Amino acid sequence: RHRGRLTAPGRKPPMPCATKIVATLGPASSNPEVLERLLRAGVDVVRLNFSHGSAEDHIERAQRVRDAAARVGKPVALMADLQGPKIRVGRFAEGSVTLAEGAAFVLDAARGTPGDLQGVGLDYADLPRDVRPGDRLLLNDGLIVLEVQAVQGDQVHTRVVVGGVLSDNKGINKQGGGLTAPALTAKDMEDIRTAMAFQADYVAVSFPKSATDMEMARQLANVAGERWRHKPGLIAKIERSEAIPQLEAILKASDGIMVARGDLAVEVGNAAVPALQKRMIRMARDMDRITITATQMMESMINAPTPTRAEVSDVANAVLDGTDAVMLSAETAVGRFPVETVEQMALIALEAERAEDVRLEADFSGKRFGRIDQTIAMGALFTAHHLGCKAIIALTDSGSTALWMSRHDIHVPIYGVTPRLASQRRMALYRNVRPMLMDAHTQRTPALHEAERLLVAQGALMPGDTYAITCGEPMGHPGGTNLLQVCRVG
Repeated sequence: RHRGRLTAPGRKPPMPCATKIVATLGPASSNPEVLERLLRAGVDVVRLNFSHGSAEDHIERAQRVRDAAARVGKPVALMADLQGPKIRVGRFAEGSVTLAEGAAFVLDAARGTPGDLQGVGLDYADLPRDVRPGDRLLLNDGLIVLEVQAVQGDQVHTRVVVGGVLSDNKGINKQGGGLTAPALTAKDMEDIRTAMAFQADYVAVSFPKSATDMEMARQLANVAGERWRHKPGLIAKIERSEAIPQLEAILKASDGIMVARGDLAVEVGNAAVPALQKRMIRMARDMDRITITATQMMESMINAPTPTRAEVSDVANAVLDGTDAVMLSAETAVGRFPVETVEQMALIALEAERAEDVRLEADFSGKRFGRIDQTIAMGALFTAHHLGCKAIIALTDSGSTALWMSRHDIHVPIYGVTPRLASQRRMALYRNVRPMLMDAHTQRTPALHEAERLLVAQGALMPGDTYAITCGEPMGHPGGTNLLQVCRVG
């Protein structure tokens, strides 16, 4: 399986990049042939955006992705991205209005008629209770700025600070945060049930403010998935300023985070986002959580066949920050060049990874491990790096051993070999982990031989190659990894 096939004639195709690619499904990518090409180009996770479409649509699209993955022969994770609270203006009689600087404009939670130049209704009825005079509201991703002058009942009277075209259903943010909308709406709760009906591997929760939001989402997902004995990974989308002070607690309650730079930038300011991105990724890695970096990564490729230099730098920097995955939204959902966008993204990631330093000594310096399985995982990394192993094989039930290994940069591919389909799919999001399915074994020696045979058959190992392999003895006990062995292919 090769990604980023943008190679000159006669050149050997590049190795798969360690960084994973998340692509959003939409009209531009729903065709089975295009979907298959996207997976071959390097997509590891397909995002289903629950802001659009019915439950039946999502179930049908999920099956389409599973079918394409089976044809391509690669593990692909499905991520259900919940809509979250609709903090938006209502609709306008003419579809939009042009607001002039200094003009008065009323946001009216009780308004039942379409909007005009004087004001508009709200999808978010609690806005009048969340704001006070002097607050600034940022509409349409901050392109329009309104300053609150007065709150009268259900009406928020504002003055236009930065004007422009405001159209139907544009989003509202409050500068500095402070909107009280709950992270999980009634629609989200229903959508979690839908996502569990097709066993989504990950559920992304929009606008969480605290660990409690994530704990509630996990409880709902686990209950909804009980019928299939399925428990998804939970991804917290960090897009509210209130989430930043709560980041550690949110990470503890989640399996990973999405650095959702759009809404976050509007609330905290564009200039603060790059440093926050680095801090979030570093904290997540330190806590053995996964990260997805999202929003406008290859935005220009919605309409152009090549990215801008700035976009190339943006993707490369996210990779160098240590993100597990980089995400495409409109680029693959509605863009003109979905496959080319993925190819370019894979190529950028590959080049950035080549420049990474391996700093295992620094990573482990002064660090103590309280668990045997975690110690074995770290020992495998250290051994493989210093011996020049061609691969690390983690025989794992849940995928935890492969996850721990993936938190450290190492130019040796990690193969997460598991008997569980759900674990294989979940590992599709882990940086530098190549998930593989293998029948369950109760004896160590046959399991090790079978794992080696699988990698040789795939071309990942050749006669004479050394590799490190971890497993648990007795076999088949989750969390029981206690053995590290170095082998040479005969």
